[in-house]
Amino acid sequence: MASVAVAKDSLESDSDIHITLEDQQKINRFARHNAKWEELRDDLKNKKGDLQNLEDASDDLLLVDDESAPIPFVVGEVFVHFNMEETKEKLEEAKNKVKKDIETIEAECTNIKAMMSDLKTQLYAKFGNSINLEAEEE
Repeated sequence: MASVAVAKDSLESDSDIHITLEDQQKINRFARHNAKWEELRDDLKNKKGDLQNLEDASDDLLLVDDESAPIPFVVGEVFVHFNMEETKEKLEEAKNKVKKDIETIEAECTNIKAMMSDLKTQLYAKFGNSINLEAEEE
């Protein structure tokens, strides 16, 4: 998560850094965007994992010997048994939905990053090295 802090340089006094209400609002907006971006990044990671699981399930269907055997498929919190064709259709529907979700999340991440970049430019222009908007290393 990015740090959003305004710090005094050892050579500057308290009166050298003046933060207006507008500046504070920009800092707060940046922090909110950053928190949302972090959340979206986690969602994206989860969705990509879900897509990989669905791809693996599709691959596993190729290994089924008895195509007439019912195949359990998770619907909500329960397993429902479908035949091979229905299962393939359900998997394709689920994959398409997850892919669409991934595209939506990626687009939202791009928009948020653009807004953060604009705010970062404005804040660094005013505060220079007195503000830290960079991500913390873990």
